[in-house]
Amino acid sequence: MACKVRENFIQSGYRVKVYTLTRFCRLYGFHAFPEDKKSWIGSLWGEKALFFIGAAGIAVRMIAPHVKDKFTDSPVLVMDEKGSYVIPLLSGHVGGAVELAKEIAEKINAQAVLTTATDVEQKFAVDVFAKSNGLVLTDRKKAKEISAVVLDGNKIGLYSVFPVEGKFPEELKLCETEEFLRNYPYGIRIAGRSGERREEETILDLPPKNLVLGIGCRKGISEEEIQSAVNEAKKILGFTEKEVIEIDSIDLKKEEEGLLSYAAKWKLPFYTFSAEELGKVKCVSSHSEFVRKVTGVDNVCERAAILAAGEDGRLLMPKQCMNRVTIAVAEKKVRIRI
Repeated sequence: MACKVRENFIQSGYRVKVYTLTRFCRLYGFHAFPEDKKSWIGSLWGEKALFFIGAAGIAVRMIAPHVKDKFTDSPVLVMDEKGSYVIPLLSGHVGGAVELAKEIAEKINAQAVLTTATDVEQKFAVDVFAKSNGLVLTDRKKAKEISAVVLDGNKIGLYSVFPVEGKFPEELKLCETEEFLRNYPYGIRIAGRSGERREEETILDLPPKNLVLGIGCRKGISEEEIQSAVNEAKKILGFTEKEVIEIDSIDLKKEEEGLLSYAAKWKLPFYTFSAEELGKVKCVSSHSEFVRKVTGVDNVCERAAILAAGEDGRLLMPKQCMNRVTIAVAEKKVRIRI
C-alpha cells in the first residue's frame, strides 16, 4: 500500500520519502525509521506533510508533542493498512491536508473521511478560499466567526478590487462596492495593501500575497541593513512582509549573506537574474553608470522587480536609495477564483 501511495503522489508532482521498519527497507527501497521517532517528527514539523499508514492512535501519539497551531503545524493524514479510508488529522484547510486526502483517495479508490464542519456541510470555507488564491488571512478570529455565520445559514458579502471568477456558493454574495459589505453580518474585503484599509469589526481583510521586492546592495550588506530598507518601503506603500511573495536581485548577489538571511528570516524565496535578463527591461526610472560598470546593468532593483512581476505586473515603487541598499516594489497580477 505504501508503494501505491508513493507512486500516486510522485505522479502528482510531490517529492516523497517513505519510512518503515528496517526489515522492509531493502525489499521496497524505503528508509528506516530513526530510533527516536518523536524527535525525528519534530525535525520535519512545519516543513513537510506527514502521511501515516496504520492506526490513527499511533499517529496522534507521535505528533502530539509538536502540535501548536494550525497555521504553522504540518498537514497530517492517516490511512488504514488496506487503503480504504484516508483521514486528514491536522491542518486540514490551511495546511492542505483535506485536499491531499481527497486527491489520494480518488487515485487509490479510497474514501476521504472529512470531519471539518464546512466540509461536512459543503459550505464556503474562508481559510481554504484564502489559501487557494494566495491571500493573507489577517485575522483568525474573524475567519472563525465567518465560518460560524455561514454554518448558521447566513449569507456573507465579498468585495474585491480584483476580478472574481467562478461560481459563487449560495452563502457568498458579490458586492459591487465596499459599502454593500455592511448589509451582511460579515464581509470579506480583497483590496490593496494593508496601509490603504481601515479595520472594521465585521469585515475580514484578505490582501493578496503578490508583492515583489527588487533589491540591489553593496557587497557585504547585513541583514539589518536590508530590513531597514524594507521597513522604509513598507512606510511608503503601507504593506507587510506577509504580502510579499518573493525577493529578486542580480545573480552577482546570489550568495550575499545579508539578502539570504533576510529571505530566510521571513521564509521568502530569493531569486536572481543575469545582467542579460535584467537588461531586457526596456524602461526604468533612473540609471547609474557606476552600477552598470560593476554589475552590467544600470539599475538592478527596479529591473529585477519588474521582471519578476511578469508582463501583467505593475511597478508600485520605483528605485529608492536607502544607504547601501536600493529597493523597488512591484506587484504580480491577481486572479481571484471561487
